[in-house]
Amino acid sequence: MRSRPAALIFILLTALIDIIGIGLIIPVLPGLVKSLAGSEVAGARTIGLLTAVYAVMQFVFAPILGTLSDRYGRRPVLLFALSGMALDYVLLSFAPNLAWLFVGRVIAGITGASLTVANAYIADVSPPEERAKNFGLLGAMFGVGFILGPALGGLLGEYGLRVPFMAAAALTGLNVLYGLFVLPESLPASSRGKAVQRGDLNPLKPLAALGAYPILRSLTLTFVLLGLAGQTIFSTWVLYTEGVLRWSPAQNGVALAFFGLLTAGVQAGLLGPFIARFGERRTIMTGLVSSILEFLVLSVARSGPLLYASLVVGALGGLGNPAIQGLISKQVDETEQGRVQGAITSLNSLVGVVGPIVATSVYAFGITHQFPGAAFLMGALLSVVGTLLILNVLRSIPGTGRGETSGNAVS
Repeated sequence: MRSRPAALIFILLTALIDIIGIGLIIPVLPGLVKSLAGSEVAGARTIGLLTAVYAVMQFVFAPILGTLSDRYGRRPVLLFALSGMALDYVLLSFAPNLAWLFVGRVIAGITGASLTVANAYIADVSPPEERAKNFGLLGAMFGVGFILGPALGGLLGEYGLRVPFMAAAALTGLNVLYGLFVLPESLPASSRGKAVQRGDLNPLKPLAALGAYPILRSLTLTFVLLGLAGQTIFSTWVLYTEGVLRWSPAQNGVALAFFGLLTAGVQAGLLGPFIARFGERRTIMTGLVSSILEFLVLSVARSGPLLYASLVVGALGGLGNPAIQGLISKQVDETEQGRVQGAITSLNSLVGVVGPIVATSVYAFGITHQFPGAAFLMGALLSVVGTLLILNVLRSIPGTGRGETSGNAVS
């Protein structure tokens, strides 16, 4: 397979615009939830429930959409997902109560397959030896999106908590138009799977892909542990900075933009040379160990400078995930990329049902017991166990060391 640079550029731009829209609302969503819930503790628990509802919907529908993209192409599924996100932002912009927020999150979860399809799209247009690098470029787009999105969202949040949602709706609507008129299809008809049967729409069926491939079977528990760890930051970051450091939406936006800048630099500029110099296994382990250190620093951060130090360390964690994705994609048949990415997304979504509730509950417990960093310490412990497990898996896979590449190992 030859790399298709034009198609790669299109999907990277689509992902960038999508992430900017998501980033716009990050600094203000917890504030909006707390204002509707009535208190900080109630707001924290509500955020956990909102995230869990989103994860339930994504668990049910993301693997289905991944399977549909294998059969009917990436482009129509991606356009459907982006349209759902735009509708979600509109609802969030005008939601008069918590019930409407939950409706918006349900819609977003149903259509939240943009990352699944983007990953499959990258696999479609990239030869095996370039996938880790191109997954890194996709990660860099996330980094750039989190530079621009949260910074703009924080500034707009100073004019009202709902203003960033309106901006996100408009931006995502433009992304739908961009995809409709510009984005090419990446999966030719000759490479598409069989006709979709009713059984293929069973949301549990795509999880079979986790058992069909040795590497996925071995990494399932690792995905669960690292996913639970990641939820502690995703679910409690703004709660922590607002409640402990007394930051404003603008300050949160600047910090998240700073982290996005570092992450983009790591994934766009450092990932490729790092893999070439040290190999996939050492790259993955460097990313995972950096993430552990980030959790530990966050757990004791009581000042802005220390929190920024955690972001610098955490940015190196961006080395891990693209390298893992690249390694997995090389173990999977070309016609199964969408199904496998859907299965991974499904597993992450299943973790996301429990993770936010646990993370926000531990955060609330820590607040009442004078240790607000309790959730981050839990994330560090989960990451340590996940890292030890993945190290054992990597040792069993040939071709993950320095100067080596692994071929397909489909079974």
